[in-house]
This record gives sequence, C-alpha cells and structure tokens, in this order.
Amino acid sequence: MDSNSELIKQVTAKAKGWLSDGYDAETQAEVKRMLDADDKTELIESFYKDLEFGTGGLRGIMGAGSNRMNIYTVGAATQGLANYLHEAFADLPQISVAVGHDVRHNSRKFAEIVADIFSANGIKVYLFDSFRPTPELSFAIRELGCQSGVNITASHNPKEYNGYKAYWSDGAQIISPHDVNIIDNVNSIQSVTDIKFKGNPELIEIIGEEIDAKFLDAIKGLSLDPEVIKRHADLKIVYTPIHGTGVELVPASLRNYGFTNIIHVPEQDIPSGDFPTVDSPNPENPSAMAMAIAKAKEVEADLVVASDPDADRIGCVIRDNNGEYQLVNGNQIVMILLNYIMLRNRELGKLKGNEYVVKTIVTTETIKAIAENQQIKMYDCYTGFKWIAAVIRDLEGTARYLGGGEESYGFLAEDFCRDKDSVSAISLMAEICAWAKDRGMDFNQMLQEIYLKNGYSHEEGVSVVRTGKTGAEEIQKMMKDFRANPPKKLDGSDVVLIKDYADLNVTDCRTGKVSKMDFPATSNVLQYLTADGTKVSIRPSGTEPKIKFYLEVHDTMAAASDYERCNKDAAAKIARLRKELGI
Repeated sequence: MDSNSELIKQVTAKAKGWLSDGYDAETQAEVKRMLDADDKTELIESFYKDLEFGTGGLRGIMGAGSNRMNIYTVGAATQGLANYLHEAFADLPQISVAVGHDVRHNSRKFAEIVADIFSANGIKVYLFDSFRPTPELSFAIRELGCQSGVNITASHNPKEYNGYKAYWSDGAQIISPHDVNIIDNVNSIQSVTDIKFKGNPELIEIIGEEIDAKFLDAIKGLSLDPEVIKRHADLKIVYTPIHGTGVELVPASLRNYGFTNIIHVPEQDIPSGDFPTVDSPNPENPSAMAMAIAKAKEVEADLVVASDPDADRIGCVIRDNNGEYQLVNGNQIVMILLNYIMLRNRELGKLKGNEYVVKTIVTTETIKAIAENQQIKMYDCYTGFKWIAAVIRDLEGTARYLGGGEESYGFLAEDFCRDKDSVSAISLMAEICAWAKDRGMDFNQMLQEIYLKNGYSHEEGVSVVRTGKTGAEEIQKMMKDFRANPPKKLDGSDVVLIKDYADLNVTDCRTGKVSKMDFPATSNVLQYLTADGTKVSIRPSGTEPKIKFYLEVHDTMAAASDYERCNKDAAAKIARLRKELGI
C-alpha cells in the first residue's frame, strides 16, 4: 500500500469517528460529504492532524474536521483551559473570565459556545454583547478582575480563517508556565464527551456599553496635549476599520479626544467577515489602504489611519515631500509614537527617572537612540505583545511604562491593557498630527526631524515562503546554514556581533568572546550586526510556512534635504543585502 493510500485509510477512520451521536447533524453531513467525494484532498486536509493549541491559542480554516476551527476544536480548547483554571485557582471561590469576538463568520457562535462551556464548568463569564476590538477584551479582564479571557479572532488572516486567543489574569496573552500547562490540559481532552457544552445561563453576564465607556475614558487619559487638539479640532482625519471591530470605538475615541472632522470610507464601515472591498484586510498592505487613500485625495486629508479586523494593529498614511500619500511602515509608527510620548513627558515635567519604553528585537534600533537621547530606559524583548506585557508585569510598581511596540504595526501606549491597541494608537497619532501642525510642520517634516536628531534608518521585511513538509525542512536547513556559516561582512562592512537567541549567546567577532543575553526564554532567532550599524534578523515564522528576514540600515542626515538621498541609498543597500543573503 503506498503512502497516500495509507493516509486516506487513516483519515477515513478518523473522520468516521465524527459520524457518532456526539457530533451535530450539520457536522456529520459535512463529514459524510467529504467521505463520499471522489477527490479526497479536502478530507485529508481536514483530518490528517489535529489543530494544535499552541502558545498563541488556535488559528485555522473553519470547517468540519480535527484540523479545522469548529465548535468541537474550540470546545476542546475551552474545556482544557477551564480544567487548568480550576487547578491554578483552586482556592478561589468564584473563577471568572471575559469572552469577546471579532466580525468573522462563526465568531459570535464560537464565543457563545466558549461562554457555555466555561459556565458549565462553574466559571463566571462576562460575554460581550457584540464584536469588540481585541484590546478591549484585555482591558475587560483587568477591569473586571477576571482570571482569564478568550477572544475569538483570526486578526488579519484571510476570511476562511478564525482563531482563539487565550489571556491570563493580567490581560496579556499567555506565556510560561501557564501556556505549557494549558496545552497539556487541552491535549488531555480525548473525546467530545469530555466537553461540557450545556451552559449555565446564571453564570453568564452580558457586558457592553459600560466597558466601552470605561475603556474610552482610560484612553482619553493618555492625551498629552489637549490644548493643541482644541486648536486643530478640525484636522481632516480619514479612518477605515477595513470592515472590522474598530468601526464604533475608534471614531468614538477620536471624538472623545476632541477631533470633529472624522471622514469615513462608507463601503468599509460595514462590518463583514467577507472583507468584500479588499484582497487582504491587512493595513500594512497598500492595497488594503487604497480606498482610504482615494478618499484622502478627494478631501485633501491631513492624516489617514486604519485598524485591522480585530482593531489591535494600526495602519497610517501621510503625505510625502511631493504631496503624495505614502504608507508609514510599522517601525516608523512605533518610532513616531514613542518619540512623541517621551518628548511630551519631558516637556510636561512628568519624567521622574524611572520611566521606560519597550521594543521587540526585530524593531528599529533608532528607538534606542531616541530613548538614549531622552535619557529613558529601553528594553528589548521577543516578537509578540505577550513579551512586552511580560516586561510591564515584571516592572509593575517599580517603574513607569511609557509605551512599546513592534515592527508589525502594533503599539501599546497604556498599561491598563496588555495587548496591542489601535484605538489608543490612532487617537495619539491624530494628536501627534495636530501637534506637528501647531509647530508649523506637516507629518513628513516631523518624521524627518526625528531622523535628523537621532540618525536615519530604513527597514525592510522579507518573507521567504516554503510550504509543506519539504518546505519546513528547507527552512530548518536555512537556519542551520546561517548558524554554521555566518557572513564575515555584509555589504562590505564587518560583522562585529552575532546574537543567537536559540542559546542566548552573543559572539564578538572581533575578539571571539562569547557572552550571555538576559532573556526569559530561548527563541529560534539569529541576528548579525555590522560595524556600519546594519542589523539583519532571521527567524522562522511560528504561525506560517515562511522564514522572515528583517533588514535594517543606517545613515546620517546632516539636513532635511538629505532625506531623499538617504532613502535612495538605503533602498540600494537593502537590495545588495538581499542579494548577498540569497533572498
């Protein structure tokens, strides 16, 4: 029997188990359709493995099957989490959780099932009455004193996907040791009969507007220059939620700040899991911003902002020197926001010497230069906001968090929420635009001023996709080769440091000395740093079949007129680096 026949035999047996009475009629009909089909591709894809509950929860294509997002895979995840909560909080008389969801197909259904399962396990549930931004779920966990929380969302993935994000009592996504313990409990659910689906309505409380109001008030408290907003209240701000959860709260927050001229993209104000006007609902893609940019040209907007479907990531567009609307990259978004927050805190006399900011290791080093110039401590952490939240948790009560972000368009300006937040980031970005205008500058001139003061940098991300089993093996080999044969030079500049987060070793290439980095865990990330300030970071994606390269180059700007030259030189340098690295 060939391997494909054996695989079909295995998935057929597994699928037939889903025809039992434990599964609803709709699921059984879908499984039967796949079993009866001549082409077994869909059957194989749906059952060849179990959808894994990882450190970020679940994410997958919706449909029947063990490798799909459905009420049974969601149910097993929730039952496992409920079991662990009873272990972790055994002495607590009443465990409570908050549950939220985005606009995707089945998100409300999955959220209600999650609420039912928690309540069936004796856990109090605060369930949002409708879709909400992901950061509001994080806020609600802390505000309501919950021990955990779940958000049903697949962020900016294609419309076929959905996901399940698990949070801990601090409002952050789960890290060690809870992540491993929850995974063990989820994996122990061997049968659909282990899942308690029949909810207890008495333990489910619907929440909504009262949490919205508290969340928006807390975000308004982040404003650092209300007077400048009064002077520029009519700033032309185009905003699009890209059919997602930001549709109500982002404009409400902008109005709360005092802005009066919020211009919508009506076609994209319609919440829809089909994301009908875009190929991909990802604000870092120019195509997703096209309609907002067209609207900006029509009204001559000062600023264009967007949020992704679960409203945790921010997109931003500004006018360049030629008056054209250009996407601001994720590194620049973090840089602009942190520069403003640090600068205004200093101007307002709020700095006491114990403040800090956070960035991820693949985010621009210009942020470190800004922090040093402002004499503010900066911490590096791994990619993902759960690691920024971990820094906040470790320093809680001893130091004041000013903000943190990552190159993938995520920023968090507050500590009353512990996941990236586009609602606060967009509100502050509008304030920064007003602040720049008050100083006689447009947004692009303000960006140039940051580079003038702190040094110019340009960053580019490159993803090399390798699918399937052979692709995974190729990615593994690429990482092995980069470790075994590190470059001595990059674009003619000596590699002076190699940082390997897999063993936390830093090698000084000039002396051969090896020292250790202080990080809470290891990670499969490799970095090369050169004498001329170039930084190359390499890491396999944890959620997609790709290996990611983060390229960062630096230059000196003597005057604002150098900006275009720096951009051109940086683009050429990045092209040479890509050629050397074979990407």
